[in-house]
Amino acid sequence: MKKTAFLTLGCKLNYAETSTYERKLLKEDIEVVPWEEKADIYVVNTCTVTEHSDKKCRNIIRKLHRVSPEAAIFVTGCYAQMKKTEIEKIEGVAAVFGAEEKTLVIPVISAYIRNGELPDTTKTSGAQTDNLEPGHDAGCGNFLPAYSSGERTRSFLKVQDGCDYFCSYCTVPYARGRSRNIPIKDIVTQAREIAADGIKEIVLTGVNTGDFGKSTGESFSDLLKALNDVDGIERYRISSIEPNLLTESIVDWIASGTKFLPHFHIPLQSGSDTILKAMKRRYDTEFFAGKISRIRQAMEHPGGPKVFFGIDVITGFPGETEELFMETYNFLKDMVRPAFIHIFPYSRRAGTPAAARKDQVQDSVKTRRVKMLEDLCETLHSDFIKANRGISEKVLFESTDRNGLMSGYTGNYIRIERPYDPALVGHIVDIII
Repeated sequence: MKKTAFLTLGCKLNYAETSTYERKLLKEDIEVVPWEEKADIYVVNTCTVTEHSDKKCRNIIRKLHRVSPEAAIFVTGCYAQMKKTEIEKIEGVAAVFGAEEKTLVIPVISAYIRNGELPDTTKTSGAQTDNLEPGHDAGCGNFLPAYSSGERTRSFLKVQDGCDYFCSYCTVPYARGRSRNIPIKDIVTQAREIAADGIKEIVLTGVNTGDFGKSTGESFSDLLKALNDVDGIERYRISSIEPNLLTESIVDWIASGTKFLPHFHIPLQSGSDTILKAMKRRYDTEFFAGKISRIRQAMEHPGGPKVFFGIDVITGFPGETEELFMETYNFLKDMVRPAFIHIFPYSRRAGTPAAARKDQVQDSVKTRRVKMLEDLCETLHSDFIKANRGISEKVLFESTDRNGLMSGYTGNYIRIERPYDPALVGHIVDIII
């Protein structure tokens, strides 16, 4: 048997894709081992969201080759799309699969397992996208269906890929291609497969999840309603969704009593209208604050759970003065008051409009601002927990036993611990927070 290790860097979308590779390859003659062990085959799903991500990907590929010099290393993901030629030169790499070639990963590795060599079609070709051009269409119409498995409580289901937004700092449209999806009926089939494994909760994932429907003429709202009818799945969460795509009709429908939980991950990126405009975001702070207020109005009731908002913020974007940074800080502190802030120091990505700007912010300034936002996040998260104390909620408990304790999450994403009880694993339990 070929010892095979899988390694995922980056987002939950990558995690769902890697899990799908693993699930399909388990039908071949392989034994899955931890990536730290010596393996015959390594499958690495990469990320390129920041310069640090690129470096981490390169280092891990080289480390795998040192651990097992004879192994064949197969590389896919966003970094593979952006720096294909660079990766092909790294010793030990057998094949690199960009955005248009993800559907080849399984057949190519399967052929390698059976025959001990790569088929000729894997002599990967095509120019890497070091020089970005607006409208680059990598992978458009080439969708890899994917969902994660292996956990007893939760699965990440990919419903959308790619992005058409082209924000001035971001390489994702070039790394993952344009917005696309498979039909609702196919996604529902996958959800039923997940339910058949006894999993109770699904997290919908995508690059721009709310943009679902570009390929099929369907709507995100119709997708949510179809998934809501899948027997066996009791809870859904929507991962990162743009504020302009979370419509009032969707909010009202979720609030009407559905399986979709009061937990939203919404990218803000900046609380300064000046910076939002420079980023080419599709809203301003007034719109964003109104959206948060509208959701709270629809979903929060006296004595009931508060809505969990996880908010993405980039600090140190070119031209972000101290005054503009404080606009973001105060907007989060006074207007939005999220339960959690996902903080990213701006990373200069070659070829993007923001990278060409002369008014780059010093790293030391970014570091200080990140720390300020981290402290604010800690305060806001503590306030959120306090606001939910004494409230009745439901927790889906997970299987991990840590020092005699088990944990799970409420519908509004508060982590709850209790003494370990195997009878509760995978079950939704009523509790008082």
